[in-house]
Amino acid sequence: MPKNILVINAEFGETRVALIEDGIIAELHVERSQARTTVGNLYLGRVTRVLPGMQAAFVDIGHERAAFLHVEDLIRPEDFESYISGGHGGRSDAADDEVETSAPASDAEESSEEATPERSVEGGSEPPSQAESADKAKSGARRDRRQPRQRGRDGRGGRGSSNAGPARVSRTTPIRDVVREGQEIIVQVSKDPIGTKGARVTSHVSLPGRYVVYMPTVDHIGVSRRIGSARERERLRDAIDAMRPPKGGVIVRTVAEGLTKGQIKADIAYLVRLWGEIVRKREAQPKVPSCLYSELDLVLRTARDAFGDEVEKIVIDDKKSFEELRRFIETFMPERVKDIELYEGSEPIFDAYGIEDEIRRALSRKVPLPSGGYLVIDQAEALTAIDVNTGRFVGKGSKDLEETILKTNLEAVEEIAYQLRFRNLGGLIVLDTIDMDRPSNREKVRQRLTELLQKDKARTTINPISDLGLIEMTRKRTRESIGRVLHEPCFYCDGTGQLQSRTTVAYEILRQLRREYASLSGYQVVVNAHPAVVDVLKTEEAEALATAENRFMRRIELVPRREYHIEQFDLQGK
Repeated sequence: MPKNILVINAEFGETRVALIEDGIIAELHVERSQARTTVGNLYLGRVTRVLPGMQAAFVDIGHERAAFLHVEDLIRPEDFESYISGGHGGRSDAADDEVETSAPASDAEESSEEATPERSVEGGSEPPSQAESADKAKSGARRDRRQPRQRGRDGRGGRGSSNAGPARVSRTTPIRDVVREGQEIIVQVSKDPIGTKGARVTSHVSLPGRYVVYMPTVDHIGVSRRIGSARERERLRDAIDAMRPPKGGVIVRTVAEGLTKGQIKADIAYLVRLWGEIVRKREAQPKVPSCLYSELDLVLRTARDAFGDEVEKIVIDDKKSFEELRRFIETFMPERVKDIELYEGSEPIFDAYGIEDEIRRALSRKVPLPSGGYLVIDQAEALTAIDVNTGRFVGKGSKDLEETILKTNLEAVEEIAYQLRFRNLGGLIVLDTIDMDRPSNREKVRQRLTELLQKDKARTTINPISDLGLIEMTRKRTRESIGRVLHEPCFYCDGTGQLQSRTTVAYEILRQLRREYASLSGYQVVVNAHPAVVDVLKTEEAEALATAENRFMRRIELVPRREYHIEQFDLQGK
């Protein structure tokens, strides 16, 4: 079975990471030095506006646009301050005196079996300092080991636990009862700015490590659903319950499967110390807004989040980034150092691996299917429409039209699942499959799409196919799609994809002449317009131009202007 490879192109201030699965590029991530992601960053911000009608507030975190904070993502500030007061600098039950380091954190979302509603695990951390490694002080907040922790209703210290942190604010709670304008508040970015919208932020902090996610404001234990063995999930849950921090909750990530308690202890201990550093930085009274904690760059995040057992190696083409990556791996995954490779070929690394051609193919509006059919993908502000067409596929080998349509739709959902993941399309997505008469065939297509999306880390929901052949689905979106990162709206057509025809502009000139001729001085009117429009007026619409000259008793002089937009023109009296 072919192994997966991570290919990293880090040159000229832009970093691109391609995940190749079985020889096919499955994911592409792009980060530029001037536009780094802020997901996972923690900020001390100031509430600038409170909107009761939206049950939301806008928070100034130092970005160009204010961040959006919904009431459900809030902790009452007084509860938050009470919770972190004296709760930092402590060591978890997992931390013994000799713990030095732990693995870094993750910005990838991990679902848990008992996850808090709507709780996403996002954020990150950076390697601990030597000072942290030398920290052997025991916290007075540590609970007595002989005294078992009160368990929640699930018997494992989950929701309902008696030592729960600040409660999540109900969506029915008036937001003005929770925050006010001008108030300082600690928030974490859960979603980057997308389009015209600012970042989405939350008060519920999550600090993912290599093996666990520490949530200092939620008393909860969970285990990733991606761990298939029920016995292993139970073992990890019991292990975490015995070593959980004095405050906060923990979710076990997929990569923790099969790990020893010692490895997990180190991770929890580091994350507790990291949270303590963030709290101390807050207590130092920095200016507002200010960043209390920043995420790693894309290269190190890739090693932290994606360099699992299923990935054979990382190939990178920049020597400086290679050295940084190697040091990072030596610290946190020393057994994988041998799997880091510096690319030294003469041609660009993405060309050598055939990635550039695949990017161009995958990002085109029209995507061909092997049988001869094709997809048309149109991305709007909040909705993506994907249309399935049979194209030149005439059903060779099929018994009837229904079978031909079924084959095309099944082939289409294979490509659609790939495109959703590769392009990172999110929000509301409508798939216009070819109409099928038999409900059983419609269900086959829906089930196949559901199966294909199992390997997609982004959360998706899929509705049954309607009688019109439409599949409505959603896919969690935390960052811009690859198309929006690599492309920008056409400055010529203003992103519409269409222009007025030359003939339409020619007639608009004649109508404008009728509006203005009385105010134009002289016996001649000069029309400045794009050469293509001038050509239409001189040839196809020459009769219409002569009619206008006779009607307005003016000679019309046409002047071609190459620098003009095709829809641009102006009139001058002469």
